[in-house]
Amino acid sequence: MIRVVLFLIAVALIAAGFVWFADRPGDVAIVWMGYRIETSLMVAALAVAALIVVVMFVWAILRGIIRSPEQVSLFFRHRRAMKGYLAISRGLIAIGAGDLRLARKSADEAARLSPGEPLALLLAAQSAQMAGDRGTAEQAFRAMTTRADTKLLGLRGLYIEAQRRNDPAAARRVAREAALAQPSLTWAGQAMLDDHCAAADWAGALLALDQMKGGLDKADYRRRRAVLLTARALALDDIERDTARANVLEAVKLAPDLVPAAALAGRRLAEAGEVRKAGKILTAAWKLNPHPDIADAYANLRFGDTARARLTRMQTLAEKVPGQREGALAVARAALEAQEFGVARATLAPFLSAPTQRVATLMAQIEDAEHHDEGRVREWMARAMRAAGDPVWTADGVVSDRWLPVSPNGRLDGYEWRVPLAELGASRPVIEFTPAPAESAPLAVAAKPEAESPVRKVTRAAAAPKAKPVEAVIPLVHAPDDPGLGSGPNPGLDLDPVPEASTPAGRDTWRRLRQLFR
Repeated sequence: MIRVVLFLIAVALIAAGFVWFADRPGDVAIVWMGYRIETSLMVAALAVAALIVVVMFVWAILRGIIRSPEQVSLFFRHRRAMKGYLAISRGLIAIGAGDLRLARKSADEAARLSPGEPLALLLAAQSAQMAGDRGTAEQAFRAMTTRADTKLLGLRGLYIEAQRRNDPAAARRVAREAALAQPSLTWAGQAMLDDHCAAADWAGALLALDQMKGGLDKADYRRRRAVLLTARALALDDIERDTARANVLEAVKLAPDLVPAAALAGRRLAEAGEVRKAGKILTAAWKLNPHPDIADAYANLRFGDTARARLTRMQTLAEKVPGQREGALAVARAALEAQEFGVARATLAPFLSAPTQRVATLMAQIEDAEHHDEGRVREWMARAMRAAGDPVWTADGVVSDRWLPVSPNGRLDGYEWRVPLAELGASRPVIEFTPAPAESAPLAVAAKPEAESPVRKVTRAAAAPKAKPVEAVIPLVHAPDDPGLGSGPNPGLDLDPVPEASTPAGRDTWRRLRQLFR
């Protein structure tokens, strides 16, 4: 709309100029080389305008002729660049499709048409990696590091190649160079962080984490920093208590649900006499993540307390999250120490229908301490062997008796409090042996078939509960190297003796009839 208005204003001004000249007529006379030219002012103005247009046209032609070699060269360079980009595009698509032949061909063509082009170098490196030619790939990545725009890409490629050939020193050197070039680079910062964690250099790990802060989510950064501060506090716990205490208190502020931090903070504050502050930290952590370590630290807030005082304290803590198994176990342990066996039994009663290993073991301890009943103790220990597992510190398939900041595979904060192998899903129902009633079990010395009435046999078979079909869990087959019974050198000795049929033929009718009601 604005352009239309401006165009109309320009047309109006030009029209006004022509009208102004038309209202003020005049003559123009030019005398040059004995010639005299007279004309009106309007014609002279139009002639000057036409002369200017002709001069501009002639100049444009002359300039085109002068610049024609440069334009021709630019045209061919642009055409060559377009062919190079098309070759790069084909090569990258071929790499994604897994076509090695087309990828190498496109890489060679791109290197010929666009030498030194960043994408051509990348295509050459990736095609070499795809072909397993690590030497060519490293050469391409090193060529990238000489350019300012592709330096980080080249360092990334060299880092991956160093990891593939299992050269941690070279990988660490490349990652350090990349981190110095751009501290906020995530992969370089993560590599430096992993390296410091593997060496248990928690101060260096904290510095590396701070450098990569910009590339992390706020919650992720707070969690990682809390884990590193807890690890450093545990390492300095026996050396510099004040520094360890400051680190663990900061960790609790960053991640209140981090069990090791809360437990260590509670113990150190209790030692310093700050029982109330320690209780608040442990209670907040218990509400977020009930754990035996927190319960143990809370039970020992005051040194020198009696067993009954610890029991009361644990009952107060368990009431914060009612109906939780960890709270019941903590109260039952405290009650066992205080010789309050009734309280211990009542606390564990809701969990006895499907006890875990810890619940069953604790019940065995209660039976031993209260009644010294070895039979009951053995019964509960047998149930503990068959019971479901309890949560433990586990990471990467490894179970640890205590929390560790780094998993066996070098993953920070990899240990989790969960049941081992819980990710495999719920287990199938276990088929347990249940003894049959005495009246239906076969006797060692059976009575004669004629002793029982056929009518009674049919009636009892009809009243018997119908057995549910059970899916076979493990098929009973012979091992490939086991010939089985009856196929050895003495087949007659391998088989059990088969008694001769002595049942009268008339009894087969009743046996078939009884089978109908099973």
